[in-house]
Amino acid sequence: MLTKNKVKYLQSLGQKKYRNEYGVFLAEGPKMILEVIEHYNHLLQELYVTAETLAANPGLGRFNEVIVIDFAILEKISQLTTPSGVVAVIKKTIYELPPVITEKISLALDTIQDPGNLGTIIRTADWFGVKDIFCNPACADCYNPKVVQATMGSILRVRIHYTPLDEFINRHKADCSILAATLHGEPLSGLKINFPALLLMGNESQGVSEALLQQVTTQVTIPGFGTAESLNVSVATGILLSHLVSI
Repeated sequence: MLTKNKVKYLQSLGQKKYRNEYGVFLAEGPKMILEVIEHYNHLLQELYVTAETLAANPGLGRFNEVIVIDFAILEKISQLTTPSGVVAVIKKTIYELPPVITEKISLALDTIQDPGNLGTIIRTADWFGVKDIFCNPACADCYNPKVVQATMGSILRVRIHYTPLDEFINRHKADCSILAATLHGEPLSGLKINFPALLLMGNESQGVSEALLQQVTTQVTIPGFGTAESLNVSVATGILLSHLVSI
């Protein structure tokens, strides 16, 4: 049994305020936790699992301090509608901002507020080998449980930074191309750019702010052939990255 204080502490990690205070976040699901044990064991602080989930995933027992709990208790600490049977407390990683952008492609996110979108963008960036994502402070918290779940483990492999984008872009527009995804930019076909490049994606409903658009090198768009007004931002990110990595 867990004490009431421990349950209260674990439940509090569903809130950004307490994740920041304690410097940790929650992750759930056997697949992701097994990856943490295999490659990021030094970040794993606490592990709670039901006996049934442990029996089905014996690799979880490689963490020395695994705590077996009843499903009723796990339901109380899980942040998921349908708990997966295992909850881990993982230390957050804080990355320093790079003095110069050297990666071929990096992402910048202007007020992406939907946790599912942010998580999918992080996972997509990982698929295309993007190492750095720069978010303005108004973006959803990358350690929000819904974001973590949507990343499917990519939260551990992509460096995510929070910083005012106007200052950041102004500081780096001399050492990389700044691209912004808009509805009226240059079409992807025939696009010629100089690398390294920073791809700026905008808010789900408002797009990239006018202030940031003033600083970009090129506005790019994905040509449409149907009647939809726009693409989901995470889908658009995937299409743009697929094109950019092949140039």
